[in-house]
Amino acid sequence: MRTPSQAPSRPSSRSGLSPRFLIAGALSLAIGLALTGAAKAGPTLDAIKARGSIKVGVGTQPGFFAPDSNGRWQGFFVDFGRALSIAVFNDPDKVQFVSSSPQQRLPALQSGEFDILLSGVTQTFTRATKLGFHFGPVVFYDGQGLLVPKKLGVSKGKDLNGATVCVQTGTTGELNITDFFRQNKIAFKPVVIEETAENQKAFSSGRCDVLTQDASDLAITRTQLPKPDDYVLLPERISKEPLAPAIRYGDDQWLEIVNWAVYATIQAEELGITQANIDSFLTSADPTVRRFLGVDPSLGEAAKLDPKFAYTIVKTVGNYGEIFDRNVGPATKVGLDRGFNKLWTQGGLLYAPPFR
Repeated sequence: MRTPSQAPSRPSSRSGLSPRFLIAGALSLAIGLALTGAAKAGPTLDAIKARGSIKVGVGTQPGFFAPDSNGRWQGFFVDFGRALSIAVFNDPDKVQFVSSSPQQRLPALQSGEFDILLSGVTQTFTRATKLGFHFGPVVFYDGQGLLVPKKLGVSKGKDLNGATVCVQTGTTGELNITDFFRQNKIAFKPVVIEETAENQKAFSSGRCDVLTQDASDLAITRTQLPKPDDYVLLPERISKEPLAPAIRYGDDQWLEIVNWAVYATIQAEELGITQANIDSFLTSADPTVRRFLGVDPSLGEAAKLDPKFAYTIVKTVGNYGEIFDRNVGPATKVGLDRGFNKLWTQGGLLYAPPFR
């Protein structure tokens, strides 16, 4: 922190207090009033509490979001939905997961069908400004990839001149693939299909040479093809795809609950706290740990949340690394390396602001 330079003394005010003191006091009062106002629930949070559950828009990709044989939703994004349910209700199951296609999900969020989208939505300037969505923290750093049959004999995207490309409507992928081919001065023929399943079916039947989606989706798609070893994911990532929770404008407190529920999973991993060892940290003398786990209840009380909301989230769904590894990590069928989704201390992009 930069040390302020020495300044000459100034005469005090009539009250006997220096102008600097008065300014600081006024600023503290203004901040206090702002925080008091921010603590008021908005229409979305009011509706959630009145309903007694959170409506979450999701997709249908095993590993990220899919119902199991008993109809219970499982997956990477689903775990973050349960974390939100814990933050609001102190219960992981007061949440309704509703599947929505890429074409339907943003209009459905705008119209109030969902309280939040956890369907792998890419955060973009237009969506944040023109369409009026707030985004929470990035929960998955992805990039658009290119899946091709090995028999095509290509090793990089620049070799795809004249290729037929299956791409899904209603996604950033349409623009990205056009930009990629234009920038590399090569041609392609788009096959634009709305539904994910139909898109994959067209690719596996040979209707197109290339399937383009987020690389994480392609990794899953490859495992579902009749002969996965006959296909290869090319090394290029032709776009940045920061996937983040999306909510409507107009509810600051709901946004902050989304933010800090996500950050809780990241902070836990930074502190080395897991589902298995979390109880051993309850006796820690470290003030950071005590605040985070609610042993010191001041943070939760100030936010009008259960002081142990972070503790319950980690105890129930785990820290970020556990959520990732359990659902989409190297030991799963999806088999993704964490890449940019590592902690900042490990060369990744994940970083939690201070819990203080």
